[in-house]
Amino acid sequence: MNLPGRIAIIGSGTWATALAKIVLMKNDHINWFIRKTEVIDKFYDTGYNPRYLSNVKFDLTRISFSSNIERTVRESDTIIIAVPSPYLKHHLKKLKPSHFRDKYVVSAVKGIVPFDNMVVSEYLSFNYKIPMDNVGIISGPCHAEEVALDRLSFLTSACKDIEKAEMLAEATTSSILKTTVSTDVIGIELAAVLKNIYAVMSGICHGMGYGDNFQSVLMTNCAREMERFINGLVPRERSILEPAYLGDMLVTGYSQFSRNRTLGNMIGKGYSVKSAELEMNMVTEGFYATKCIKLMNKKFRVDIPIVDIAYEILYNNVSPRVIIKKLIDVLH
Repeated sequence: MNLPGRIAIIGSGTWATALAKIVLMKNDHINWFIRKTEVIDKFYDTGYNPRYLSNVKFDLTRISFSSNIERTVRESDTIIIAVPSPYLKHHLKKLKPSHFRDKYVVSAVKGIVPFDNMVVSEYLSFNYKIPMDNVGIISGPCHAEEVALDRLSFLTSACKDIEKAEMLAEATTSSILKTTVSTDVIGIELAAVLKNIYAVMSGICHGMGYGDNFQSVLMTNCAREMERFINGLVPRERSILEPAYLGDMLVTGYSQFSRNRTLGNMIGKGYSVKSAELEMNMVTEGFYATKCIKLMNKKFRVDIPIVDIAYEILYNNVSPRVIIKKLIDVLH
C-alpha cells in the first residue's frame, strides 16, 4: 500500500466539495468522481461546483474528473466517500470487492445505511470484503460552509490501524483545519448518526419557541443518551467530551448551517415532515437515522427516550405539541 498516494473524492455535494478543497490544500492532485457528466462540464466552464459551495474556486489542472467510478477507484490509493447515506448503495453498485483490493477506503458519510441499519465502515467491510484495518472514517464538528469561508475547523481521522489514521490526518491538516486521530471507528460513526437525530429535535423545540435555557438542558440530555447508546453497542474506553462526539453534536444542534436543525425547525413551526423535506430539497440524514437507530435498538434495548420521541414525530406523525410534555418529563 502506497499511502496516501493518489486521493479520490466520491461525491459532488456540499461535503464532497469541501473535502476536495481540504485535500487540495495539502496535496498536488485529486481524482474526483462525479456521477453526472453535466456537472463535470459546468466545472470546466466555471471552475467551481455549479450546485454547491460555488464560492470555492478550483485549479482544474490539479483535478482528474470522471463519471466512471470504476476508473476513479482503480486509479486511486485512498478513496474518500462523501455521499448521503441513502444514496451510498446506488453510487457503489458498479463496484466489486476486487476494486477495493489494497485500497484505503475512508467514509466521510455522517449517516447510516438505510434498511441495512449498519454504519458505513461495517457496510463496506461486510459487502466489499475490505479488512477493517483498511477502512477509515473522517468526522467531527466541521460544516462545509465554514470550510468554504476558510474558518478554522476540526476533524477526527479514525482507523483501527492508527498509522493509517495518522496518514490521513497529515494529508488533511492545514491552516484552516486541524485533524486529530482515533481508533474508535464505529463509536465515532454512531455519534455522527445520533447527532443528526438530536439536531432535528433541537430544531423542533426551537421552532416551537423554546429558548436557549431549554436547549442547553436538551443538549445535555442528548449527550448522556449518546454516551449510553454508544457504550452499550461498542464498549471501550472513550470520552464523549471529545470533538468527534460532543463537538459534532453541538455544532449540528445549534448551527444555522445544519440542515437537520432546519428540518426540525420547520416541523416545530407546523410543517409536515414531507412538506418540510420538499421545501428544503436536501437530504437530512437525521430523518433516516431515526428509524435505523430505533430498529437497531430492538436488539440492544438501550434507554434512548429522545430518539424514541423523534421517531414518534417523524414516522408516526405525532404532533410535537402533543408529545413535548413527554420530552420535558425525560429531561433532567
